[in-house]
Amino acid sequence: MKKIRYLIEALFLWLLLNFFKLLTPDAASNMGGWIGRAVGPRLAASRKAKANLTKAFPEKTDGQCNDIIKGMWDNLGRVMAEYPHLKAITMHHLEIVGMGHLEKIGKNGRCVLISSHLANWEIPAFFFNARIGWPAAALYREPNNPYTAALLNSCRLMDKDSPLYVPKSSKGARQMVKILQDGGKIGILIDQKYNKGLAVPFFGRPAMTSEAFAQLAEKYDCPILPVAIERIKGCQFRITFEPPLEQTQNDVYDTVCRANALLERWIKKNPSQWLWLHRRWDSKAV
Repeated sequence: MKKIRYLIEALFLWLLLNFFKLLTPDAASNMGGWIGRAVGPRLAASRKAKANLTKAFPEKTDGQCNDIIKGMWDNLGRVMAEYPHLKAITMHHLEIVGMGHLEKIGKNGRCVLISSHLANWEIPAFFFNARIGWPAAALYREPNNPYTAALLNSCRLMDKDSPLYVPKSSKGARQMVKILQDGGKIGILIDQKYNKGLAVPFFGRPAMTSEAFAQLAEKYDCPILPVAIERIKGCQFRITFEPPLEQTQNDVYDTVCRANALLERWIKKNPSQWLWLHRRWDSKAV
């Protein structure tokens, strides 16, 4: 039964992606946003988002939280519709800020890039590999449905200019280590719960957070470069390279705290662009 359900889900996604592919990037993004706003707030998952929002912003009213949730679904619908157009969006709909911080590291410089599930989080990998041609590997978690995973990967890996993706697994961990050993760049989204990680403050509450990015940077003596992605309007984006994250020698916990504080700043600026569906605080952290 699970296989049948997975196949039906994949067929629906295939139809959607091919429909969006027929449209221009702007039209696809707008259509995806409309679908997200119309359907998302009615789903049970919105209750999870509301619970997370009240933890992060206890001062906000129900109306304000509902507006953020509606905006989150708009963004999520746009992200899905933009999958067939990722390269075109990255090449023609992206403003760049702080490029000097990246240039100091250089095309062949080793570093750990950190980002989050804000705006369209697929764009930074395409920026490195397609727009400026600096190889960078992005760590990602495959969906449970292998057929939908294959469809999304086909959008990520459309041609030879597409980015290298490393799955979250023991094999993927070895790949990441090898890339850093060879002087390469790896990108990690650091805003998801990791129960085996550290209980680090996030919006004033402890949240289990993976320390892998800090450990790798310390072990291979390389900078941690924060990469913020913002949706300006429609499918127009801004990518911002911030100064390398200050690392406290032999204190991974402090480095992770700094990273979480950075994420808070990004999310507070654009709360409707973050994926509030993660059970970020639902953990053993107290």
